[in-house]
Amino acid sequence: MMKLIRWSLGRVILTLDFLTRPTPVKRTAEDQERIDARTSELSLYQFQACPFCVKVRRYMVRHALNVELRDAKSGVHKDALIQHGKRHKTPCLRITSKEGDDKWLYESSAIIEYFQKEFSLS
Repeated sequence: MMKLIRWSLGRVILTLDFLTRPTPVKRTAEDQERIDARTSELSLYQFQACPFCVKVRRYMVRHALNVELRDAKSGVHKDALIQHGKRHKTPCLRITSKEGDDKWLYESSAIIEYFQKEFSLS
């Protein structure tokens, strides 16, 4: 029964997200390229119908942050999340480091706060 309720609520969340999608901010091509270069080091591990993942994705759309989305239910991404992030919980932002010591940031509010600080957004 709970599985059916969760599935139904997920569809409602996805439908509302689709119908009320935010309009992305407009930037110059040069500014967007600079941001895209910085977001290329980020990956968001997420579940499609998770309300907290939807919150982060909507923020990313509104601010035109092109972050790679990874389905945390699939084998490879699920395994990476558990092995390196230490938890199978979403949303989780992986911040890839050139030094190899990636940071795994959980919680939608913390991820949005990271975006605000890193990209000087409101």
